[in-house]
Amino acid sequence: MNKFNYESIYAPYFKQFVDIKKHLGYISLQTEWFFLEFDKFFVTNNITSIGITKEQVELWQSTRFNDADTTIYLKYCLLMQFCKFMCKMGYNCYIPRQVRHSRNRFIPYIFSKREMENIFYACDSMRLYDKHMSSILFIIPAIIRLLYATGLRISEALALKNKDVDFNRRCVIIRISKNGQERVIPMSESLEVVLKQYWDYRNRIPLTRIQDNNGYFFISPNGTCCLQGTVYTWFKKALALSNIPHIGDHQGPRVHDLRHTFAVHALAQMANEGMDLYYGLPLLSTFLGHKSLEATDQYVRLTAEMYPDLLKDEKGICAYVFPKTKS
Repeated sequence: MNKFNYESIYAPYFKQFVDIKKHLGYISLQTEWFFLEFDKFFVTNNITSIGITKEQVELWQSTRFNDADTTIYLKYCLLMQFCKFMCKMGYNCYIPRQVRHSRNRFIPYIFSKREMENIFYACDSMRLYDKHMSSILFIIPAIIRLLYATGLRISEALALKNKDVDFNRRCVIIRISKNGQERVIPMSESLEVVLKQYWDYRNRIPLTRIQDNNGYFFISPNGTCCLQGTVYTWFKKALALSNIPHIGDHQGPRVHDLRHTFAVHALAQMANEGMDLYYGLPLLSTFLGHKSLEATDQYVRLTAEMYPDLLKDEKGICAYVFPKTKS
């Protein structure tokens, strides 16, 4: 069964485009995932006529608060290809200009444990002063804790279905991931308490089939799915309440930095507990859903920079990153 069910007016064309890529021998998972984002955008904005316009492209771009430069570049490349494809199909579409690919390595913001405590408190303290049934504020305390406790990508968290959160086995199942690999994430006792509390309050909402296995785990009070941009909006408010400056212009702190923070804090804990990081790093890589250790290796240096005291211990993090050499 196809995990990517498109619902917008472009649904058949997305599928046709993907089929062409598959027949040409290309791995299409990233294409299918990006199309799912485009599909939700078209549905959310009630776009019912075929023909992508410049205004629609600019509106979509304005929603990509949390995307890194490289991700934006890849999405623009795909959108440009799709628009050319639609033009060949006989539909007039605006073909966006390809954005420049920045090769500067982005340095993520790593939150301290005290800052995370402040963010949790801010998420718990925020209130709505008027009725907005489309507001997702009530998911924020749970989803921010989930991201920090598991290192999930925000897209993975919002894609969770009810059947993916298994309280009996105390785990979260990631079925749709960036690299197309399913994985199982264990659930700590404290995270279980938070998610069960959210689950209990969510299920009191008078919506039909709210507990269906294939229904989304995180929803707004009117039953609609949650958008990444809206989560980021509330996250920025939590940062302000926590007195953590937000630079903006894709420089963060971003929601995705919770994933980076989880990785660094996990490595620091491994080192403090005396674990050999030669063996610990592959575990973290699998946990995060990385295809290779290269993607996880960046966190080793970030951990050493944030926790310099670990460098004093030969069994700590520096024993892995900076092996001793003979003089």
